[in-house]
Amino acid sequence: MRTAELNRLEKNPKTAIARGLRRHVDWLEKEIRQVEGDLDSTIKASPLMSEKDGRLQSAPGVGPALSRSLLANLPELGTLNRKQVAALAGVAPFNRDSGKVQDGKRHIWGGRARVRCVLYMATTVAARHNPVIRALYHRLLANGKEKKVALVACMRKLLTILNAMMRTGSHWDPAFVNA
Repeated sequence: MRTAELNRLEKNPKTAIARGLRRHVDWLEKEIRQVEGDLDSTIKASPLMSEKDGRLQSAPGVGPALSRSLLANLPELGTLNRKQVAALAGVAPFNRDSGKVQDGKRHIWGGRARVRCVLYMATTVAARHNPVIRALYHRLLANGKEKKVALVACMRKLLTILNAMMRTGSHWDPAFVNA
């Protein structure tokens, strides 16, 4: 909503409604800061949540936004196998074949869209700063995969790594991931 209001303000900077839009944007930003502060307080108040948050954020490319999203919207993380967690987050490839129609292509769909959206943005960062994800991304591109296909594969890999970290109780270790 804040982005929509900022877009409206950008298109109407000198109109009569600009002042009202600015007030609304300020109010939305105040509410966002309060909610983020409440989330931080809740995470810090619980030793278990705080420990999980620290473990998730130990991976390069995983920041507070992805960590909060996974803790809130994917509490099963660490209790499922890699295929189940990928399907739950909506990054598992599924076919859409029906009868004689079989195109051979697989698409991601279903799952939890909120997690998938945040995971997408975090993976764009991880593809630059996480050595394991970066190597996978560049290997897939070198093999002729489209950029978005390679990024989705990296999303699944990052989620699988985070799932394993939560299951084993370990922090990020590139030697363990590459093994």
